[in-house]
Amino acid sequence: MEKIAHAIVNPLKSLNLLSGEEIDGLTRSDGDLFALFRHCALAILNTDSEKDDVAEICADYSDFDIRLIPQPRGLKLELFNAPPHSFVDGKMIRGIQEHLFSALRDIVYTDLKITGPQTQPLTSSQTTNMVFRILRNAGVVRPDQPPQMVVCWGGHSIPREEYDYAKGVGYQLGLRGLDIVTGCGIGAMKGPMKGAAVGHAKQQIKTGRYIGISEPGIIASESPNAIVNELVIMPDIEQRLEAFVRLAHTIIVFPGGVGTVEEILYLLSLLMHPDNSEAIPLVLAGPQSCREYFQELERFLVGCLGEEVRNHYRVIIGAPDEVGRVVRAATEGVHALRRRASQAYYFNWELHIPPDLQVPFIPTHEAMAALELRADMPKYTLASNLRCIFSGLVSGNVKAFGIEQVRLHGPYKLSGDPVFLASMDRLLKVLVREKRMKLVAQANDYQPCYQLAD
Repeated sequence: MEKIAHAIVNPLKSLNLLSGEEIDGLTRSDGDLFALFRHCALAILNTDSEKDDVAEICADYSDFDIRLIPQPRGLKLELFNAPPHSFVDGKMIRGIQEHLFSALRDIVYTDLKITGPQTQPLTSSQTTNMVFRILRNAGVVRPDQPPQMVVCWGGHSIPREEYDYAKGVGYQLGLRGLDIVTGCGIGAMKGPMKGAAVGHAKQQIKTGRYIGISEPGIIASESPNAIVNELVIMPDIEQRLEAFVRLAHTIIVFPGGVGTVEEILYLLSLLMHPDNSEAIPLVLAGPQSCREYFQELERFLVGCLGEEVRNHYRVIIGAPDEVGRVVRAATEGVHALRRRASQAYYFNWELHIPPDLQVPFIPTHEAMAALELRADMPKYTLASNLRCIFSGLVSGNVKAFGIEQVRLHGPYKLSGDPVFLASMDRLLKVLVREKRMKLVAQANDYQPCYQLAD
């Protein structure tokens, strides 16, 4: 495999100023902080990669190395055996160069300025303040911007027709001056950004924002796409999800796999909470070929959470222009609501996020087996527990920790109300049949990382 044997990379915007303590913490090659940055750096250098198998990516670039060279004005990076598609004519692509230092910025700031040595668990308000401070340090929250952030969720393993549809929706959003926030990967994350970039260009909008929010556990399997112009690395999946919902003025969900279902359940657990009326408009959208997908998804949601769940979202099949109009109107409604209530446009401080949704869920076999799925639970609590199950399935599919857990201990064993389990099993089988679990997997060779109780 062709690689870039050696390269020196200078910072563009981030980390021009570092203290001696910060440089020392990063340049110790045996430290956890350095290992975390090396992991994220390889993912960023793999921008637009078609692979989502972490073990395969690490094996392909087992000889990749990165060294941090202290300078009076900050740091330089020295790379060895880097992915070649990050370079053109021997020079690193500017956007990737910027993303490398954005990752370094977030890792330094989070570890040295926010978390540090923790003696007590963070309170709910402290967690929210941490999310805000990371986003503020990254320049993502801007007080002079009107509400125009549209968060787009959806699968990275999707067919071309769905990608083109997501791009068409993004184009309609761009024509209406809306900015895009995604998980920064390919598929339904790249499509809206690419379409919006064209829409912005047609409207001669030169300040279009394409914000990618990732976290260390997922970035290797969902490397940043080439459209992202603002990259943020949050510490974990829970703070990543909180960043999405506190930034969002409207959310669109395109078809996807277990990660997309996890995101939907996380959002519904918030929208169904009695403290969050009129919180965030939600649109589920896909091409005509995805009609059955949304039927099965709704069957699952209604079967587990009841008919009232339909009050919290709108489904639009086809018609990208209608999606654009609906989202523009919803965003204007959020603008009016926050103006009347004298709330911040740039960060949804008023959104209530229960503490259990802010604590990292570690998908061990014991934790997965202990999750309760009972009909007498409050719907928002049930949605939260279902979200944890799907979080575990994401981990078992594409995250190094989960893959290793399944390899050592076998599939996760799930139990609960038989009606809920049957509904979940039906949806999961649809996701497998439609090849939405992994890029490399086919419906006839995918090995489930879960097992339902009899």
